[in-house]
Amino acid sequence: MRVSRLGIFIIILTTVIIGTNCSYYNQILARKYLVDGANAYKGRKFEEAESLFREAVSRDPEGKTTEGRAAQLFLARTIHSRFIGNRIEKDKADEAIKEYQRALEIDPKDQSSFKAVANLYENLGRDDEALQWKTARANNEQIPPEQRSEALTSLAAKKNNCANEISDTEATKKTVTKDGKQIFEFVKPADEAEFQKLKQCSAEGLDLARKAVELDQNSDSSWSYLASLLIQNMRVAEMEGNKDAAVKFKSESDDAKERFTMLAEARRKKEQEEVDRKKAETEAAAANKKK
Repeated sequence: MRVSRLGIFIIILTTVIIGTNCSYYNQILARKYLVDGANAYKGRKFEEAESLFREAVSRDPEGKTTEGRAAQLFLARTIHSRFIGNRIEKDKADEAIKEYQRALEIDPKDQSSFKAVANLYENLGRDDEALQWKTARANNEQIPPEQRSEALTSLAAKKNNCANEISDTEATKKTVTKDGKQIFEFVKPADEAEFQKLKQCSAEGLDLARKAVELDQNSDSSWSYLASLLIQNMRVAEMEGNKDAAVKFKSESDDAKERFTMLAEARRKKEQEEVDRKKAETEAAAANKKK
C-alpha cells in the first residue's frame, strides 16, 4: 500500500507533537514532585522526601532538565541524611554514594557531590576508596583546574598529617639553645621504617601540593599545605644533616606562607563584604515594610 508524502508528514508531525507534550508533561510532574520532596525534606520527613525525589528523577532519569538534575542531587542528599540519622544503616551510605555518582555523571563539575562521596568513604573507614576517588578527580582533565587543585590539596593534606605524626613528637622534636635562643631541632626517629615513611609522605605530599598550586594560584588552602609540606621536607633534611637543603625548604616555605596569608586575608575580606551586603539588603527590606 502506498503512503503519500502528506501522510508521512502528518505521522511525523503527530509523533513530534506527542513527544513534545509528553516531555513537557514530565517536566511539570518532575517540578511538582521536586517541590513536594523539598517540603518533606524541610520537615525532616526523609523517607517521604526520598520517595518523592525518586518520582521526580523517574520523569527525567538522564537529567536533561533543571528539574531532573536537581531531583537527582536532592535524592542523593536525602539518602545521605537518612544515613546520618542512623549510621547503623550502612546500606543507606552505599545508596547515597551511588546516587551522588549518578549526579556526577549528569554534571561532572558538581563539586558538592564529589565532596559528599569522599566524606562518606572516609566516615565508613574505606580510606582506600576515598584515596582512589580523590585521585581520579585530581587526574580528570575534563573538570575545571580549580576543582582538580582542590582534590590534590585534599590528598596533600593527608600526606602532611602522615608526616607530622612522625616529625612532631617528643622523640624527634627537641628544644635546644642556640645563640641564647631556644629553637627546635629535629632528629631522626629511632625506627628506620618510621623515618622512611616520613620521607615518603613528605616527598609525595610536596609533589601533590606543588601540582595543586600550579592548577590554582589563588587557592589559599593549597598554598597553606605547600608551606606545611615544605616544612616537613625541611625537617627531613635537618634529620639527615643536609643544612643547605633545610635552609632552601625553609625559605620556600616562608614565601608560600606569605602568599597564603595574603590570599586568606583577601578571601576573608570578600566574605565579610558579602555578609555586610546581605545585612544591608535585609535592613533595607525591613525599613521599606515599615513605610
